Amino acid sequence: MNDKLRSETWDVAIIGGGPAGLSAAITLKKAGINNIVVLDRENEAGGVPRHCGHPPFGIREFGRILTGPAYAKRIAETARQLNIEIALQSSVTSLKPEGKLSILRPEGEIELQAKRVLIATGTRETPRSARFVSGGRPLGICNTGALQAMVYLKNTIPFKRPVVIGTEIVSFSALFTCKRAGIKPVALLEEESKASVFWPIQYSAGILGVSLYRQTGIVEILGKERVTGVRVSDGNGQERLIECDGVLFTGKFVPEAGLVHMSHLKSDPATGAPILDQYGRCSDKAYYAAGNIIKNPVKVAGTCWQNGKIAATKIEKDLAGQLD
Repeated sequence: MNDKLRSETWDVAIIGGGPAGLSAAITLKKAGINNIVVLDRENEAGGVPRHCGHPPFGIREFGRILTGPAYAKRIAETARQLNIEIALQSSVTSLKPEGKLSILRPEGEIELQAKRVLIATGTRETPRSARFVSGGRPLGICNTGALQAMVYLKNTIPFKRPVVIGTEIVSFSALFTCKRAGIKPVALLEEESKASVFWPIQYSAGILGVSLYRQTGIVEILGKERVTGVRVSDGNGQERLIECDGVLFTGKFVPEAGLVHMSHLKSDPATGAPILDQYGRCSDKAYYAAGNIIKNPVKVAGTCWQNGKIAATKIEKDLAGQLD
């Protein structure tokens, strides 16, 4: 997987090997555009679903229910069967005008030139540092992505009785990950009066034996070497202590747009996402964006897959000179 890339010039370079990026690559390949490379910084392609050991994935794409890892493996294998080059351990470090990319690979830093570039780097959860939660930095604090990577990829667990912050869909995904790992959360906290998810999903917390506290926010994390508890405040300003050995921050997703912010491309100050025209093109027309980087709320894998296909059809027409 660390072999040198077969070319330094491409018709399309895709940054991100998740559902949106691989869907775009597959769609372009089937349309007859053969000179495609997918650049992914991880050791395996497939994106975030690799860390999600639960269903349902794949209904829209394959007409069957898969777990996240099975889905990720299948979409990556589909791309490889079409002889699409997937460059793993390839971290794009800068986006330059007219489709020139700087990339860090095991053999060193290289530059690629592409006629068109699709940015499909996805989204990330807001970390504790950006939520302004006071307290020290004891062991036992993480977000959903880190938890799923530890449980499904490294077979380790960071805590046994955490408090879970947030009630988005990913929060309940985290609860199922905890159940599989034998972790027993002591509480699920939501600052608003209503949970963020549709009503049937929020009741799964009770089914899993986790108490849901609305209008309750975390004030401080307690503990020196390891988390020993959290101080929380309810809607009336009343504070109390919840004993726990970890804090799991979930949701509050923001676009994974660091590359865009460091580049010449324009971004939306409110969301951080790249500014796009009606065709999905960035301010530099050599660049497109697709998937969870382009807007909130967070799109599930199947929606990202479809979004990647739409972006690919625009790129195909662009290369053929059929876009304005």
